[in-house]
Amino acid sequence: MPASNAHQAEVAHRRAKLIRLRRQAVPFDDPRIVNDLGYSSAGAARKDLIRALESNRDDEAAEASVYRQQENERLDALLAAVWPQATEKRPIIGKDGEYVGEGVDIRAVDTVLRLIDRRAKLNGLDMPAAVEVSGPGGGALRLDAVNLAQLNELIATAGDPDGAEGEDEEDLTGGYAPEDEDDDDDV
Repeated sequence: MPASNAHQAEVAHRRAKLIRLRRQAVPFDDPRIVNDLGYSSAGAARKDLIRALESNRDDEAAEASVYRQQENERLDALLAAVWPQATEKRPIIGKDGEYVGEGVDIRAVDTVLRLIDRRAKLNGLDMPAAVEVSGPGGGALRLDAVNLAQLNELIATAGDPDGAEGEDEEDLTGGYAPEDEDDDDDV
């Protein structure tokens, strides 16, 4: 049998106090949690906190699901409205009013593609893009700090990223002179 409204309100009030105390880093075995809130033990308080957090997560998931469903229904309506223009060939009339041929409305096709893209994002259908960053020659990438001279050496090893050949080393630095390599403050 479901709990009465009064009992549900009492549980919600107790859980709110429990969450507030835990946010203040009050341990579960503190008398303010066990005695004042009416838990039989620290373990019971811990279990109730987990129930409260799971209940909140379930509520949030349900709300997100309802929102997602509403957005999908809106996208369905928009897609249904523009689909015929994007898929059915129609007569094309030129600026002078003469028949040019038949074709689909390109703007409608673009709109359909944007709607499909939005639906894929909303429902998490797109696969994440795999990106791999590598160093010169496909080897490992150094992630430690380097000074300007080391950076210029790395550029010389990899080649000019802009494809400009025949430039001297000073041009590659953007007019900056390499700093003393003895200076450890730059590392």
